[in-house]
Amino acid sequence: MVITGIIIVVATFIAIIKQFETRLVLFLSGLLMCFIGGNIAAGTTAFVKELTNAGLVPTICTVLGFSYVMEYTKCTEHMVYFISAGLKRMTKIIIPGAVIITFLINIALPTAAGCAAAVGALLIPALIRSGVHPAMAGSAVFLGTWGSSLSPGLMFNPQVAQLAGTDVMTVIASFTMQAVVGLVVAAILLNIVAIVKKEHTGYVLESHSEDSKEFKVNYLYAIIPIIPLVLLVLGSKQVAVIPEISVPVSMLIGTAIGIVAVRPNVTDAVKKFFRGTGDGMCDVVGLMAAAACFTAGMQHIGLTSALIDGMKNSQQIAQIGAAFGPFLLAVISGSGNAAALAFNGAVTPHAADFGYGIMELGSMAQLGAGIGRSMSPVAGAGIIIAGLAGINPMELAKRNAVPCVAATVVIMLLLL
Repeated sequence: MVITGIIIVVATFIAIIKQFETRLVLFLSGLLMCFIGGNIAAGTTAFVKELTNAGLVPTICTVLGFSYVMEYTKCTEHMVYFISAGLKRMTKIIIPGAVIITFLINIALPTAAGCAAAVGALLIPALIRSGVHPAMAGSAVFLGTWGSSLSPGLMFNPQVAQLAGTDVMTVIASFTMQAVVGLVVAAILLNIVAIVKKEHTGYVLESHSEDSKEFKVNYLYAIIPIIPLVLLVLGSKQVAVIPEISVPVSMLIGTAIGIVAVRPNVTDAVKKFFRGTGDGMCDVVGLMAAAACFTAGMQHIGLTSALIDGMKNSQQIAQIGAAFGPFLLAVISGSGNAAALAFNGAVTPHAADFGYGIMELGSMAQLGAGIGRSMSPVAGAGIIIAGLAGINPMELAKRNAVPCVAATVVIMLLLL
């Protein structure tokens, strides 16, 4: 049965790579493995349990609802303009600066594609006008799109928090420093690549037109998208300046402040919020439920126990598997969600058997997936950025390869 399970898992990821509907593929594969393992009901039970998971569903849905309201009220646009304006004063470190700015914005806007569209539309033309080659300008923005790893709304952080029996902010705090070091390493290496390829300066547009009107930033609107993050940090166990606040409550507070401050059509704003929660349920929670069914299938066919036994024999295998398993799948498929969810569901609960903590092993899996996606030529965010820069997505992948691999290795060595 283990060999059969391996064949099904490989076929599953091939189907995902070939762009078949991920939720359907994971769900059907899970049911098939459960059937072979003699308990088909286990797959549907795991699926339904995840759909009603009180620790995950409210967090993910309210984050998406808040994000939709921020876009509707234009607060996101004000924040991006405000932060990107700083690039004009950083000509010597403009490429690393673009990477870091995108990373920070991606924490507040945790969808890679949404961040790529919002940030890329502003930063890429600004970088090009500053003399940066279009391919390098796009690569800088693309490289920053794993900042969502530090977002409390990213599906993996609540998942790992639940497995570890702790809160989301404690999980994020456990790898923040390592992620920042990895970010700095990646940004510096991309700058070196730019210098070696002579793409950091000197590029001249054949023709371009400057915007006649200048966007006027409202600083109040610009800071509203980060209010929930500030509340979560101040209320976290590590800071404890204010009473602890849950992620859903912080998102509701941020949404209310945005509506009161901007004063849009309240009915439309509320509709946007609930549209976001619905999309969160559909796109994120639905994926997690399908992955839970897939994980149950791996368990009942005996693949999980075989994988764990193999990892017990070598701590290094578990270390490399957690980092580069999701990383490689993300590079190939453009999304590491399926691999990271499956890994965290099947392997991470047994982290102590390999000599690691649940938070460390689970966080490494999602970090590897996020970084790997930031060099994938088929990632949605990369395709959007390539379109904005007028280049082939493969050009982004070639430039980001060394920074992404190096960042993953550095984080792996620091975290595990």
